[in-house]
Amino acid sequence: MIKRRTFLKVAAAAFAGGVAATRVRAQAGWPNRPVRLILPYAPGGATDLIGRPWSDKLTEAFGQPFVIEHRGGASGMIGLEAAAKAPPDGYTFVLTPSAPLTILPTLRKTPYEPTTSFIPVARVGDIISGFVIHPSVGVKTFNDMLDYARKNPGKLSYGSAGLGTSTHMRLEMLKLRANIDILHVPYRGSADSLTDLLASNIQMMNEINPLPHVKAGKLFLLNINSPTRSAEWPGVPTLTELGYPDSDVPGWFSICAPVGTSAEIVQTLNAKVVEIARTDAMTKIMRGISVEVPLQTPAEIRTFLSEDIKRNAEVIRIAKVVLE
Repeated sequence: MIKRRTFLKVAAAAFAGGVAATRVRAQAGWPNRPVRLILPYAPGGATDLIGRPWSDKLTEAFGQPFVIEHRGGASGMIGLEAAAKAPPDGYTFVLTPSAPLTILPTLRKTPYEPTTSFIPVARVGDIISGFVIHPSVGVKTFNDMLDYARKNPGKLSYGSAGLGTSTHMRLEMLKLRANIDILHVPYRGSADSLTDLLASNIQMMNEINPLPHVKAGKLFLLNINSPTRSAEWPGVPTLTELGYPDSDVPGWFSICAPVGTSAEIVQTLNAKVVEIARTDAMTKIMRGISVEVPLQTPAEIRTFLSEDIKRNAEVIRIAKVVLE
């Protein structure tokens, strides 16, 4: 006769095995219902421009809708908080620029921790942009802009996607390195700042959504924020060439999952993103909005994230950046 203790051990093992088998079956069938993809900024900005093609391609690849949910506000913090508090069941992800993870938590207390509240899933785009200026200012080159700013301290105004964003940090880096005074005007997202830029209510931005207006002749592109020149803008110099090395402040985007999401789902989604990124169709779409897609594993993204947090913290310290 089986002893009670032995019976309980066998029963517990069988139960655990059944749960594990059920979990494996569930993961093997993932996704079997719509997936929520949180974008932590308002429509029309860089996050939206990058997020929509990925939503479309992932929907096509998995046969289930990857539904965009805009949760803008507080420089991305509201959307990140929603993602951090979501069930880690593989049906909620956040597609976010780097700033809410690498800049904002250094400047203020956030309801999430960038390296422990999320699991990095996939790198989905690095923006290639530069400082643009409205023609009404009367300058066309980067050095002319610097001369104007030095002669007219505080007269130029610059719109960002919000306090503590990478677009904000790009201005702070420029002000620090070039010793100039430009007024920072934070917006809820870069779409709103672009509207004011085109109306000449502000004079400068550094984001991808003004670039089509550069091509249309409505704005001037002064530089490229990248270590090397862009194939799309071969005649535009980099900040390094202009005498300001290590001043780019990279703007990169990733998909993250709430901590606790299964490794199998994370790896499945990462592999699919890498597969899609390698296609000619996706390369063309991304380059059309001045975005390159680095191919990285979740572990590589985690390492890059930690390094970027340290880089931005140093800039914040030296430039004495505070949230107004």
